[in-house]
Amino acid sequence: MKKAVLAAGTGAVVLVAALVPAGPKVQAATEADQAAQAGTSAPRGFGSAVSSVQSKAWQTNASVNTLAVSGDLVFAGGLFTRVRPPGNASGVGDAPRKYFAVFNRTTGVPTKFAPRVNGPVWSVATSPDGKRVVIGGDFTVVDGVPRSRVAMFDVASGKLVAGWDPAVNYRVAALKVTGSTVYLGGSFRLVDKVARNRVAAVSSSTGALLPWNPDADDDVHALETSTDGSRVFVGGGFTQIGGRDDHALAMVNPSTGAAYAMPAAAAIPELTPGCDSRVKDLEVQGDKVFAANAGAGVGCYDGVLAANAKSGKLIWQSHCLGATEAIKAIGNWLYKGSHAHDCSADGEFPDKTGMHHLLVYSTLTGKLGPWFPNTNAGGETLVGPLAFASGGNDLWAGGDFTQVNGVPQEGLTRFTNVPGGAAPARPAAPKVASARPNKVTIAFPTVLDRDNISLTYLVYRGNTRVGAYTRSSNSWTKAAVTSMTDSGLTSGQTLSYHVLVSDGRNTRKSPTVSVKVR
Repeated sequence: MKKAVLAAGTGAVVLVAALVPAGPKVQAATEADQAAQAGTSAPRGFGSAVSSVQSKAWQTNASVNTLAVSGDLVFAGGLFTRVRPPGNASGVGDAPRKYFAVFNRTTGVPTKFAPRVNGPVWSVATSPDGKRVVIGGDFTVVDGVPRSRVAMFDVASGKLVAGWDPAVNYRVAALKVTGSTVYLGGSFRLVDKVARNRVAAVSSSTGALLPWNPDADDDVHALETSTDGSRVFVGGGFTQIGGRDDHALAMVNPSTGAAYAMPAAAAIPELTPGCDSRVKDLEVQGDKVFAANAGAGVGCYDGVLAANAKSGKLIWQSHCLGATEAIKAIGNWLYKGSHAHDCSADGEFPDKTGMHHLLVYSTLTGKLGPWFPNTNAGGETLVGPLAFASGGNDLWAGGDFTQVNGVPQEGLTRFTNVPGGAAPARPAAPKVASARPNKVTIAFPTVLDRDNISLTYLVYRGNTRVGAYTRSSNSWTKAAVTSMTDSGLTSGQTLSYHVLVSDGRNTRKSPTVSVKVR
């Protein structure tokens, strides 16, 4: 529990009861976040890298399965066939964008880059220089030209790259583009009529099939490379890959395809008839790799883990239940899209507290942090968020949701770091009483804020501040009550009291109540 900070006032202030739970420990990402953690002023008004208040963005008419950001463009692929402005009902003011759309990252408005794709898009990735974008999925024709489940575009012109046309025989669900290579993952068995079981590599310049062949025995859902390029991380449902018996998560050589030992994979339960936990997304940041799991089976592992990107050793692991489909690291925060419903194994919220579709972890400790927007879940997956992307100061989320923070918004939304954030809830009127001569007791409960755990509470007698406290609260914990005594008062006076609660930028005031001093 954090100690109360007592402010100077005309009356002496005594803290008589402050049994307030500290809440989850979080790792501050910036000076503003550290200030929020310390209970001092946070100039942005929110505690993690982005606000929980959604910014305007166009919507889709069905699920967004995959997202990528390059420069001022956001690339979205999925099951949708049309897009429409924010706030519009389905079919109102919409425009055709079949399975693939490109949006302006600043405005959220679709661009003129609008290829014609004849089937769902399940993966998208951009080249390191941002000049190329690659899509993968179930399609066979793009802009009237045969393209078998994978295609590359020139970003500047919006046109297909001529001659770059690997032929993949089934769904491409994962992509990673480096300077020389495009890595493919999915459910396929052939590339250019050559055996490649669910994972392959082609030249980024010519599209020619490369010798790299880790040979996975089940579907691949996610691909990433280490920062130095010495490792390729593979996530999926396999139990054998690169010559090793590795389940769901593997680390392989980018040249030979041979798998390295990855001790962190042992944290994922083995495949059994009652539990199939698969890695659905991967994220690399610095010397860490993060893996997101979705489990089929009651109580089957659905959590997130962090591992060393060189040694493969486990750093931390979350055991929340509720399939995790998307993760994205921004600063010292790892954002998660899931249908988390039970994080009691981590000392966080228990089951039956609702679905928490959007959450954030400290990348350093794996503890939940101060970010609690939410979506609903719809479509076929009933998960909600399915994909994340970021340009460094924003977070784009795609999925099968139709609402964000209780407001209609289908398929796509975004969160930014524009100062403001969510305001705390308005505090209730404090309970005041004068049971002893020359003293008044004041009690007030904590309130909630969607992007802060720690808030500052200021207690006023008229215009005089008589108390200042830092308190932590979460939606899944009972509101805690702080009581204090205002002493040295004159008997017979009628005094008024109110409480201000602040997140460092947004302040809410309680109703004012009066009491006659005994």
